[in-house]
Amino acid sequence: MPSRKELQIGYLSPSASNALESGWLLEFQTALTKRGYSAGTDLTFVERYANDRLEHLPALATELVNLGVDVILSFATPASLAAKAASSTIPIVMIAVGDPLGVGVVNSLNRPDANVTGLSLNNVDPAGKRLEFLKEAVPRLSHAAVLANPKNPSFTVLQLTQTRTAAHRMGVTLVPVEVAAPERLADTFATITAKPGVNGVIVLPDATFITHRVTIAHLALHHRLPSVAPGSPFVGAGCLLAYGPDVADIYRQAARFVDKILKGAKPGDLPIEQPNKFELVINLKTAKALGLTMPPALLLRADQVIE
Repeated sequence: MPSRKELQIGYLSPSASNALESGWLLEFQTALTKRGYSAGTDLTFVERYANDRLEHLPALATELVNLGVDVILSFATPASLAAKAASSTIPIVMIAVGDPLGVGVVNSLNRPDANVTGLSLNNVDPAGKRLEFLKEAVPRLSHAAVLANPKNPSFTVLQLTQTRTAAHRMGVTLVPVEVAAPERLADTFATITAKPGVNGVIVLPDATFITHRVTIAHLALHHRLPSVAPGSPFVGAGCLLAYGPDVADIYRQAARFVDKILKGAKPGDLPIEQPNKFELVINLKTAKALGLTMPPALLLRADQVIE
């Protein structure tokens, strides 16, 4: 254990404080506890949330730096960029950053050579699989709208490239749709339904979309558009399918990085890792509402089925 009596871990998120993210953070804290740390005794957590106002992240990151936290845990790309800009010395453990090389969070995945390490999502293989699963569930799928956040351009390009490869192979036309203002999602879906032939929706990974997953799921169902998303919380909110990494496990793995750093490891010596646990989740209630019958083979592949 570190010799200091009390250690501070700062947490920086682009989202609003919410039950889902609090649950992930609890997984992180529990994983640290299993490594011998005791929250409230020798470890305290300082949380800062931007409430989807990304322009607030630099000031929030600076707050954490001025408080003298020992490590900053940053969720998603915007928070990680803000944390890195705020300090070149405080260790930063990033969680679920789409393309850390492309956006300049680190210079190398094997040897970050900076004060940043953690877990990325630059393995874009799941992007193509999501479309494959949606096509399997909806054989008539011909045109799929793709919800993309223009404020997360680098990762969006990676995801779209992989999705386009799968789409070309399956004869599906992609219709990218930028969601710059999540409060206008209703207008976004009205625009989607006005486009000829669109009969499915793909939600790309993005912290803002996670925050507004209930609205996305409701609008997709309202417009009778089968939807596939990057994680199980979307299916719990009402989307048809999800395929992506187990985010709770990513938070647990982040605790391993923090533990090593608190014991003296340098972030630059800890290679960036990618998730290795992926889940396929299906919402049969949504399928029924859409008049779809899930293929037995797809149900057998599912890690979780919501009825």
